[in-house]
Amino acid sequence: MPEKETVERARRDKREGKSPSTQAGEFVREEMEHIREGKHGARNTKQAIAIGLSKARRAGVALKPPAKSKTSEKTRRSAERAYEKRQRHEPISGTRSRARERALKREGRSAASHNALSRQAKLAAQGRSASDRSEAAKKAARTKGPGERHEAAMKAARTRARNA
Repeated sequence: MPEKETVERARRDKREGKSPSTQAGEFVREEMEHIREGKHGARNTKQAIAIGLSKARRAGVALKPPAKSKTSEKTRRSAERAYEKRQRHEPISGTRSRARERALKREGRSAASHNALSRQAKLAAQGRSASDRSEAAKKAARTKGPGERHEAAMKAARTRARNA
């Protein structure tokens, strides 16, 4: 069950006109925090992200399942089920929830480390074209408010200074 403030942050993103994947990012962030706190683990970073996306779908984020060519059939079906479950307002089985928690408790905690997340982000970026990445950056600039733009500019300046 996602925390109240995570759902609220996702709703705020929706009100601000941000994409479903940005809204779902709040649930992924929550999942990473859970792993870092030691609440449970994950086999790898991809699994941790998948858990967050599934929670987002069940919480009502209009995040479409991945396209046929993008992932395995099993993953796609799972995403479809999570998406449809929300549409039907089905309750989540307690037995299944407990089994999932117990299995995840046996997994490692390094999936949410800064190194692992960085590696995953770089691999994901490599799979996208330069024009895709450019388009995403332009959209980010369009949807940021003045405060966020200022923060991003300051961060960019720090990065340039560090790499100079």
